[in-house]
Amino acid sequence: MSLELLRSLVWMDYRLAVLFTVVIPLILLLWSTIQNVPAITQLLIIYWRVSSLLAITVYLMMPQWPVAYVTGWMALVLIPISLWFWVDLNEEISDRQDLIGQVFSSWRWGVTLYCVLAAIAQAFYLRCGFVAGAVQTPSCQVWLEPPLMFKEIFHAQARAGTLGFFAAVALIIYMLYLSYFVFVRLPKQGRSATGL
Repeated sequence: MSLELLRSLVWMDYRLAVLFTVVIPLILLLWSTIQNVPAITQLLIIYWRVSSLLAITVYLMMPQWPVAYVTGWMALVLIPISLWFWVDLNEEISDRQDLIGQVFSSWRWGVTLYCVLAAIAQAFYLRCGFVAGAVQTPSCQVWLEPPLMFKEIFHAQARAGTLGFFAAVALIIYMLYLSYFVFVRLPKQGRSATGL
């Protein structure tokens, strides 16, 4: 694949990510809160907790740390799991035939499809996170361009290493919380989000 084609695909991926993983779920969260739809609101809160790994990844990419390629791929795997895992919420949401239920279900299928396709595509670039020096190759560098532009727009005065440090701290907290959930909460509550 040519570098220019890869660059256009990477930028398209970032644009789709902003649409599917930030803009639409934020609108849905506000809508479900205003309409008082607890099942959708609760699932979206779970979604935001899980998808925060995408934000961490963007900040890990600013100092060009290889771990960012792994965390970005992990986020794409965890997001669909978080949206479909909960039996009780799935039942409540599938019973809804109103507009918000239909829009939410459409978004959930759309973001799942996006995450699956993006995870398959990004799997070919996981080597950027594991092979020494691979992050400096042109194909790996292309993935860093959007986060670096984001840094120039929103954090022009900040050092990339400082932003990366805070992202690393956030990643440690994220992994501790995920470990706590998997090894402590999940065995107790199973696939019930409410724990009942």
